[in-house]
Amino acid sequence: MSVLIFYITLHVILWRCMGKRLKKLKKIRLHHEGRHTLLLGAVTLAIINGGIFLLTGSCFLFHLVLVLSVILYLIVLNFFQCPIRRFDGDTDGVIVAPADGRVVVVEEVEENEYFHDKRLMVSIFMSLFNVHANWIPVDGSVKIVRHQNGNFHQAWLPKASEENERSTIVIATEDGTEILVRQIAGAVARRIVTYAEEGEECYIDEHLGFIKFGSRVDLYLPLGTDIRVCLHQKTVGNETIIGYLK
Repeated sequence: MSVLIFYITLHVILWRCMGKRLKKLKKIRLHHEGRHTLLLGAVTLAIINGGIFLLTGSCFLFHLVLVLSVILYLIVLNFFQCPIRRFDGDTDGVIVAPADGRVVVVEEVEENEYFHDKRLMVSIFMSLFNVHANWIPVDGSVKIVRHQNGNFHQAWLPKASEENERSTIVIATEDGTEILVRQIAGAVARRIVTYAEEGEECYIDEHLGFIKFGSRVDLYLPLGTDIRVCLHQKTVGNETIIGYLK
């Protein structure tokens, strides 16, 4: 009798855990920017593993390459996740994180490409293990979208903001306050995708774009902005509050 109760209890626990897991999985989808990469990667890895199995006959080598292939594919799969997120709260004057990652810069700088004056800069670095979808950080309208070719320095270096390939998006809020969002390519990233278009209205919860394989996003905010993040803090795109406009 006690054994039966144990198995019933175990099944109930497993069912609840799986239910929570499935509920969580329903909130995660794959970004359409990764479809071709994931398909090509799966075919390539399958050919490599099949070739090793047929040509070498080494069971150890085959299993070693197979394990490494699965790990690599899971990393890329995680990279192309596109979580369904909704900002919970009032969006008036709020600046939310445009990307998952880690804050690498919080300082006052001179912005010389658009504003030509001092701004508060908050920079978020995205590693290969972060989701690389980008979100609109404020409610407003898109004033400028500009793409510039450049170098591919390591994204966390200060010079990357001015010398690397990048896309610049300027958003004006309802009261006319302008903020600048800059998508920056890194040493590995070779493609920046920007969905925002000049003249359209934009809102928190919408996607700004996508950057492939390691990069960063810079925010240039007005002086006096109430910053709520600190250096080295982890951010969650469309959830972490960067600050409040005054």
